Amino acid sequence: MRFHPSSLGGPMLVEPEPIWDQRGFFTRTFCVSEFADQGLNTSFVQHSMSYSQHKHTLRGMHFQNPPHAEVKLVSCIAGAVYDVIVDLRPQSPSYLKWEGFELTASNRRLLYIPSGFAHGFQTLGPDSTVSYMISEFYAPGAACGLRFDDPCLAIDWPASPSILSDRDRHWPLLAAEARHAELLS
Repeated sequence: MRFHPSSLGGPMLVEPEPIWDQRGFFTRTFCVSEFADQGLNTSFVQHSMSYSQHKHTLRGMHFQNPPHAEVKLVSCIAGAVYDVIVDLRPQSPSYLKWEGFELTASNRRLLYIPSGFAHGFQTLGPDSTVSYMISEFYAPGAACGLRFDDPCLAIDWPASPSILSDRDRHWPLLAAEARHAELLS
C-alpha cells in the first residue's frame, strides 16, 4: 500500500498495490503493521456500508463529538463518489478547511480520516456503495453534522444534490459563534 498525506495534516489517501495475473488481481486494503508504521489507528470496532441508488445523492457532513469521536477508513466498492473531509480541530492550521477525493470502485483508493474531521460524500453515478471501517461505536447523542452548503466552508461539490436527507439539509450554519463553540465540546 502507498500512503499519501492529505493537505490537511492527518488524513491519508491509501492506494492499494494490486498484484495482477490471468485471473485478475489480489490486493490488501488494510494491514495492521503498515497502518501502525504510518502512525495510524489500527482498531476498528464497526464495519458499515451505505448504498445510494441515484446519481448526485449527498450524505454528510457527519462526525461524532468526543469522547465518541471516530476514525474512519472509507472506500467506494461500487460506483463512484466525491468524498469530502472538513478539519474540525480548533488548534489546526487547516481548521474549517476542506479537501475532496474521488473514490471509485475502479481506483480502489481508501481514505483514512482521523478523529476531528467531518465527513461526507456525493455520488458521481447511480448505484454507489461506500464501505466504512469505524473506530468507535455509534453513539446517537454524540452524532453531529455540518451543512453541506455552509458558506463558511464553501465546499465545491460536483453538482447540486439530487437527494439529501432532512437531517443533512437542516444542520445549523457555522456563522454563529455559538456553533463554533458547540463543535469544540
